[in-house]
Amino acid sequence: MFTIEQIKTAHSKVKSGADFPSYIQDLKQLGVTSYDSYVSDGHTNYFGENDFKITSPAKYETIAIANETDENQFKADLKAHQQGKTDYPTFCSDCAKSGIEKWSVNLDKMTCTYYDKAGNEILEEKIPS
Repeated sequence: MFTIEQIKTAHSKVKSGADFPSYIQDLKQLGVTSYDSYVSDGHTNYFGENDFKITSPAKYETIAIANETDENQFKADLKAHQQGKTDYPTFCSDCAKSGIEKWSVNLDKMTCTYYDKAGNEILEEKIPS
């Protein structure tokens, strides 16, 4: 299976949201089938075949997630990030302010789904291949 070190190496190539599709291809090659990234501290649970799971350590100090979801602001911030206008820490901070708790990426379906604190799906996007 894959290691956190291998994932870190793939992630080191990502400079902005514009690099996300190639990062996803790298993860698929490693055997990652899905992952959940948590905005509160940046840790991620990675999943592979046969119930394989590893968890990355927190990336930053815990930040509070807003109780109210601002879907329109989130979509504007996401678009800016995908266009390479913000870095990852800024995007995570923007997500927290908009009430986004986590995103789940399914590499088989090639989707990224964003959720609020109550577990409601806020947005599902197809990942460009």
